[in-house]
Amino acid sequence: MTGFRVGVDIGGTFTDIVLLGDDGSIQTKKISSTVKDYAQAIADGLSSLFDESGLTASQLREILHGTTVAANAILEHKGAKTGLIATKGFRDILEIRNLRVPQLYNIGWQKPEPLVERYLRVVVDERITTKGEISRELEPADVDAAIDGLLAEGVEAIAICLLNSFANPAHERMIEAAVRAKAPDLPLSVSADVLPEIKEYERTSTVVVNAYVKPIVERYLRSMRATFDDRSIDAPLLLMQSNGGLTTAAEAMARPVNIVESGPAGGVIGAQHAAERLGLSNLITLDMGGTTAKAALIEGGKLSRSPEFQVGGGILTGSRLLTGAGYLLKLPAIDLAEVGAGGGSIISIDAGGSLRVGPRSAGAEPGPLCYDQGGEEATVTDANLLLGYLNPNRLVGGDLKLDAARTREVFERDVARRLSLDVEAAAHGAHRIAAANMIRAIRAVSTERGRDPRGFSLFAFGGNGPVFAAEMARELGIDEIVLPPAPGLFSAFGLLAADVEHHYSQTIQVLLQEADPKTIADAWSALEKRARDQLAEEGFVESRITTQRTAELHYKGQTHELTAAMPDGSIDRAALDELAERFHREHERTYGHRASEDEPIELVTIQVVGIGLPEQPRIPDELDDLGREVEIDQPTRQAYFGPAHGWLKTPVLRRSGLTTAMDGPCIVEEYDATCVVPPDFQASLDERGNIRMRQIKDRT
Repeated sequence: MTGFRVGVDIGGTFTDIVLLGDDGSIQTKKISSTVKDYAQAIADGLSSLFDESGLTASQLREILHGTTVAANAILEHKGAKTGLIATKGFRDILEIRNLRVPQLYNIGWQKPEPLVERYLRVVVDERITTKGEISRELEPADVDAAIDGLLAEGVEAIAICLLNSFANPAHERMIEAAVRAKAPDLPLSVSADVLPEIKEYERTSTVVVNAYVKPIVERYLRSMRATFDDRSIDAPLLLMQSNGGLTTAAEAMARPVNIVESGPAGGVIGAQHAAERLGLSNLITLDMGGTTAKAALIEGGKLSRSPEFQVGGGILTGSRLLTGAGYLLKLPAIDLAEVGAGGGSIISIDAGGSLRVGPRSAGAEPGPLCYDQGGEEATVTDANLLLGYLNPNRLVGGDLKLDAARTREVFERDVARRLSLDVEAAAHGAHRIAAANMIRAIRAVSTERGRDPRGFSLFAFGGNGPVFAAEMARELGIDEIVLPPAPGLFSAFGLLAADVEHHYSQTIQVLLQEADPKTIADAWSALEKRARDQLAEEGFVESRITTQRTAELHYKGQTHELTAAMPDGSIDRAALDELAERFHREHERTYGHRASEDEPIELVTIQVVGIGLPEQPRIPDELDDLGREVEIDQPTRQAYFGPAHGWLKTPVLRRSGLTTAMDGPCIVEEYDATCVVPPDFQASLDERGNIRMRQIKDRT
């Protein structure tokens, strides 16, 4: 092997590392996350893999990384002290927001505190119209006063967002130049660069988040680079973006808002790659780790992306249609729904005596009770251990010993007795509640988007996804389950399948029926040139660059847009008519109806994705086994499958042991995950090493 690439996914509990060689060879490592310095776990894991495999750092060509550092800074309100310069009259837009609330009938609900306090929000007296005409000139003295005031307060970053700057950024550029002159090293975010789109709150919120996390991300990535350099690891670092594409570390530091939802994206990209190889066009992905579970949709082989998302509004447990709880980012992102149901989710009894699972989590420190690392509260992992689903003697290939006796003692005292239930009944109840929480996430990306989950396969991964997959498929009426090799490391593997991408957008408000095709074509060409220029700077030759065009549209009078793909080729009247028809179809698919053909459709924003293609496939056609085989210390054990089946003597085997289709119950143990096949399911192994499960319909 001449070289290899590495995917690194940092979760709340474990850091997952996958090395992929040019020849298809694979090395994996799962190591506890080092919360105080995440880079330390990466460096330690790589060093361990180098020792085990005989590889050297000089053979490493790329490090691909998914991170939650930006999201955590927002969630924990530990971002930079940020100042905002806005147009006079718009100082309080971060508090006024867009009047969306997540709890319609809760009069006690409070908006989240703005990331920029009011005394750090200053204004300048200027005005630009929606057509880009300057109706009130910006005075230099006004600019100086605003900047000097913020600098006097000791701000660590500044965001600039003026009214209608998407139509004409001249005034923002004047302020930008003045800030650079007075404080050249101060992190600065300008809305014309971050998001040149209509909608004042959305644009302001996005550029403020970019400024708020910018110093944090810069320090994180520079510290990581220094740690790698100390270990003589000089390979370039690429970051996963919220939209599912990779970006350079330099670009991530300039626009960190693009990596806020970096962490969950890798697994969805890996699932899309696997679906293509398996000939599956429609997948629902379920990524259940130690802290949360995430669901996403792949339809017709393509990712489902949302034009905006929110961070910091708490774990999503209800309808996606009720928004407003967090900080809005008007950026394309993989359409994910998330719930607080991971292996570390804490099991509790509420004031009404009901059993609750999550959203609080034991995390990496102290972790579940059974890890015997100081945990004092029962978790989902503890429940699964008591049900017999997990090996009581060893996890992670034996690296993690479990304390089953203490787990049973605490679970019985704190959960079962308070519910007046046997331990197995209480544990099974917690298991089912966790599954129900995750089902709500799946419905959020399927039925609430007008898609029937019964028309999809369930692709489950993460350390805990294969434990729950059958239970969830049964409830949702999904016929087929796919469990990839090494499911607990799959998000890290998915990073290796991603391409470098850059997304650009520009608001152009015009009725499609009245639009001049040449004007629209020129605007799209300008965005395509920016995308190609950016990729060329990063070393991609013209033949390895491709672009995709999309548009956001709505019926005239609507306030929310849907995204439709722009036809390839030249942009003429026929192409715009086809765009209109695609919007009609998307509206009908999402909302169940479409307007008449003569209903005016308004084009709001045009978008371009520039994609840098590698010279060689990112994933070789032939791969070694992704998963590590583990020793089966007990060929059978007792497992509890609910009151209908009770305790059953259950075979335990490796993944490679599924040489022929096997009826449940059985348990498949791996280095990084455990797959539970209930009595009413059948499991088999396909030609690519995936476990395929189906329910046995005629079994009671």
